[in-house]
Amino acid sequence: MTELRFDKRVAVITGAGRGLGAAYARLLASRGASVVVNDPGVSMAGDGSDVAPAQQVVDEIRASGGEAVANTDSIATPEGGQAVIDTALNRYGRVDILVHNAGIVRRALLHEMSYQDFESVLDVHLRGGFHVVRAAFPHMCEARYGRIVLTGSINGLYGNRGVVNYSAAKAGLVGLSNVAAIEGEEFGIKSNVILPGAVTRMAEGLDTSKYPPMDPELVAPAVAWMAHESCSITGEMLISIAGRIARAFAAETRGVHRSSWTLEQVAEQMDAIRAADKPVIFSPVPSGHVDHLRYSFSMASKS
Repeated sequence: MTELRFDKRVAVITGAGRGLGAAYARLLASRGASVVVNDPGVSMAGDGSDVAPAQQVVDEIRASGGEAVANTDSIATPEGGQAVIDTALNRYGRVDILVHNAGIVRRALLHEMSYQDFESVLDVHLRGGFHVVRAAFPHMCEARYGRIVLTGSINGLYGNRGVVNYSAAKAGLVGLSNVAAIEGEEFGIKSNVILPGAVTRMAEGLDTSKYPPMDPELVAPAVAWMAHESCSITGEMLISIAGRIARAFAAETRGVHRSSWTLEQVAEQMDAIRAADKPVIFSPVPSGHVDHLRYSFSMASKS
């Protein structure tokens, strides 16, 4: 198979100073991309700052013959998100690829979660995703090309104890990606979500002794493919964990239609309502929202 390369492409990767983001940056750069390595160097809780992580990855890329530049702006603010994209535009004159990987963790049970910890995590994951997508999107539209990869999580699909802020933010990024995919389709922009699993500093405090190999480098190829011009999907989610790559998607049961309902009838029909033997799947692109409406309306018209 012909080697997939990124020559003359410019990639912006947030949270690229360590872990998964650094693995993405190194892989894309090794295949010819010019990379903006964004990382403010904060702690896992989002505190402090350090220019070293981003610069170290840049130095590694350059030492290997690649091209990269460091950026340490925080994408938690609109100004910071714009500054990250401006770094790509000012240095390389374009932005072809955006991988939003930056994230922080502040753990607490739902009934103990502070509003500050909830908002701080959303600021980086969800609002941060919007800040960089919003800044990059017009330029991708003008160029009639773009690849967006947002980082979700199985926590956003299934939830998890002690991270309601993280789970809510990751679920929100799926909606952001789907809208970018829908609105970007006519401009040659594809947007997808990676649901990664890797042992990084985000796993600190967890017992990973019995985990299989879960290095960030196992996830990087899936992200790189979604960032490549040959990517054939948009508005989708790929899982990559411990060497397994799979597609995740939303599905509906066929459901039950009645021209009117009582509370008791809902209770009586619940098994049929929930029956998943014939799932219905609507892809966001090109018209999942409308397809859902048409399907639902068609059941009503047949009654």
